[in-house]
Amino acid sequence: MSNDETIAAIRERARKNFSRGFNCAECILEAVLETVDTGLPRESLKLATGFGGGVGLFGDTCGAITGAVLAVGTVHGRHQLPQNEDRKAAAQEASRQLYGRPGLYRIFNQIPNRLKEKYGHTLCRDLTGPWQDQWLCREHALHCREIITDAAELAATLITSDAGGIASAPFGANVEKLQDTISCSGKG
Repeated sequence: MSNDETIAAIRERARKNFSRGFNCAECILEAVLETVDTGLPRESLKLATGFGGGVGLFGDTCGAITGAVLAVGTVHGRHQLPQNEDRKAAAQEASRQLYGRPGLYRIFNQIPNRLKEKYGHTLCRDLTGPWQDQWLCREHALHCREIITDAAELAATLITSDAGGIASAPFGANVEKLQDTISCSGKG
């Protein structure tokens, strides 16, 4: 399957998953687990269940965003820390893996930034504000399905892209206010 076909397959499967009864986070992770050889068992889908509705309907980070992060992590996430007898060197390498250029945070940082750019918010309670009094109405479901579809497409694009290229992308908004200059801490 070509990258474009993989992206389309994940996008459409995630979209259909919502109608099947999966929550927003499950929709995306299930689509990736079924489409891409991640090496993870299907039971990994359990990890996404609690993220629906902005974490158990709490309304925080949109479940489509957390589902996309989980899905991208199945391919680009770390499975262990760097090994080195020198603990300081190992810690520095672990930090470089996350903050460097290339760095893993640069991949994951794109997900909330791109979805906020399109929808104006990343919190479930803000994205679904018009439907707080009628949560299960059709308009709310259609709105969330569009966010899920977009998040799934973004996740699939990041999964199928060159890891070095996407891990070298500039940071978007972030809590450390990191930009693409090297600081004295080695972060940057």
